[in-house]
Amino acid sequence: MDLDIYFVDAFSNRTFAGNPAAVIYTSLNDDNLMQNIAAENNLSETAFINISDSGNFIRWFSPTKEVDLCGHATLASAFIYFNFINTNTDIIEFESNGGLLRVNKNDNFLELDFPKDTFSITDYENAVCNAVGLKPIETYRGEINLMAVYENEEQILNLEPNFKKIIELEGQGLIVTAPGTNHDFVSRYFCPKYGVNEDPVTGSAHTTLIPYWSDKLAKKKLLAKQVSKRGGELFCEDKDERVLIGGNAVLYMKGRINIS
Repeated sequence: MDLDIYFVDAFSNRTFAGNPAAVIYTSLNDDNLMQNIAAENNLSETAFINISDSGNFIRWFSPTKEVDLCGHATLASAFIYFNFINTNTDIIEFESNGGLLRVNKNDNFLELDFPKDTFSITDYENAVCNAVGLKPIETYRGEINLMAVYENEEQILNLEPNFKKIIELEGQGLIVTAPGTNHDFVSRYFCPKYGVNEDPVTGSAHTTLIPYWSDKLAKKKLLAKQVSKRGGELFCEDKDERVLIGGNAVLYMKGRINIS
C-alpha cells in the first residue's frame, strides 16, 4: 500500500515554525493502521481525510490516540486541499467527531470556522499551581480542556510544567493564558495525556480562548500568539456561535508512505 503524505507547518508563514502536522488524503478506515502511522510520524497530529460524494470526513490521531478536535491539522489539511487537490475553490467543509468544520481561503491566510466552546469557572487554582509552579488568577473547565488565567505574558513564558502532574488534572489538556505584551492575549498548551507535552500552536484551544478574551477585552477581533518554542500567530474573531481562527501554512515535505 502506498499513500501520499504531506508535512505542513501550520500557523506560520515560514518553515521550522508554527505547528507541524501530517496530512493524508485517503479512504483508509483502519483505526489501528492510522494510529500506527501517527505514532511513526510522531507529530502532535496526523490528519486523515476521506473525500466522498457524501462529504469530506476528517480524523486526527496524536502519537498515542485519536482526538476529537484539532485546529492546526485541519488548517494544514485545507492548505493541501487548496494547493494540491482542488485549486478552483476557496472553501472546504469537513465532517468530524467535533462537528462541522469549515476553512476559508483568504488572500493573506486560511481561516478556520469552528464551533465555540462552552466553559464554566472552577476552583482548580491550587491543582494547577502544583502542576506548573505558579497559582493562576482563575481556572475554567471547557468541553475538552482545563484553562488557567494569569496576570501577564512573562508569567506564561516562565511556567515550568510538571507533565506527570498535568496528566492528573481534569480535561484533555491544560491551556494557560494571559494578556499579551504585543498581542491581545498569549497562551501555551500542555497535553501529555495524548503524548504531546507542549503543543506548539493549538487551534482547538482557541475555541475557548477567543470567547473568553473577547468578553474580557470587549473586542470581537483579536490578535493572539501561542508562545511555545516554535511559536505561532493567530488572527481571531468571536462570532455568535462560532469562532474564526486565521493563520498561514507552508509545505515542508511531500512524500509517499510504503506499507508492505
